[in-house]
Amino acid sequence: MTITIEDRHTTGTVPANRTGVRGLVARHPLLAFATLALGLSWAAWVPYILSPHGLGVWDLHFPELLGTAQFTGVLPGALLGPLGSAFLVTALADGRPGLRRWVGRLWRWRVAWYWYALALVGVPALIVVSGLPFAGGQVQAPSLLALVALVPGLVVQLFTTGLSEEPGWRDFALPRLQERFGPLGAAAVLGPLWALWHMPLYLSDWGGWPDAHWTEPLVFALFTITFNVVMTWVFNRTGESLPVALLLHVGVNNTISTLWADMYPGMTAGTMMHGLAIVSTVAAAVLLVATRGRLGHRGPTPTPPTPPTPPTPATTPAARTRLVGSDDGTR
Repeated sequence: MTITIEDRHTTGTVPANRTGVRGLVARHPLLAFATLALGLSWAAWVPYILSPHGLGVWDLHFPELLGTAQFTGVLPGALLGPLGSAFLVTALADGRPGLRRWVGRLWRWRVAWYWYALALVGVPALIVVSGLPFAGGQVQAPSLLALVALVPGLVVQLFTTGLSEEPGWRDFALPRLQERFGPLGAAAVLGPLWALWHMPLYLSDWGGWPDAHWTEPLVFALFTITFNVVMTWVFNRTGESLPVALLLHVGVNNTISTLWADMYPGMTAGTMMHGLAIVSTVAAAVLLVATRGRLGHRGPTPTPPTPPTPPTPATTPAARTRLVGSDDGTR
């Protein structure tokens, strides 16, 4: 199967010397995206964090869907942040051609089957196994209800968490960061940004407030930064397939949501995150060493040089001499 990598020099189709907001965004698209992704999400999360679902200083109750208020309190901010910022900055910086490229990665689903197996089976299995050393012997087989909930949970996560985040982090930011800093530099920038984006949520029930230990955000940040290395490798090796990146991301979330509490009833969220961070850090280190920091990145596809056109009688110097001002029947 042939995987086509687009030429990175097609980004930035809006002239960089354009004035006003559009010109500023076109000259600094990554900075604009990061500022908007953090600012829009954090601003939208303020009511939820101040509500009884968080700090409890504002008597505002968010309606619950599927047993949680996070769909109405957290999801809107996620949609505004990475997804909304990526769309806005792409439209301003690259115009319609950029939007077509941005959306086009969402349809790159024709990749080898083993990448889907990795996202849907391999990584979730590693997540489950990562809890064994911390379980203290309290491990049980998942219930039938948890197994039945796997597929519906995956679909819900795909259209909420997946589509709200990945079009921003991997579809918009990662290709641009790799073009500018290379794969290793891109991972070093995007991982901390991805982790930082989540931090205000630790002041709400999303992060276990008020019972979460102060170290839990730090461990989560370590997991996010190292797992971003894995995500970068998969994204590059699949020809920048956003569907695989989506499934890899939500496969982790779905496994934790549906299987973890069922299989490890005595384990806290903080202990679970320690196991995930260790496994993710080991995986990231192996990939960095095995790929020598390239993480599957192939770079821009070089354009083959155009062979010189052989001279024709009409283009040789002698022919041009004869044609200029001659009376040989060419007039």
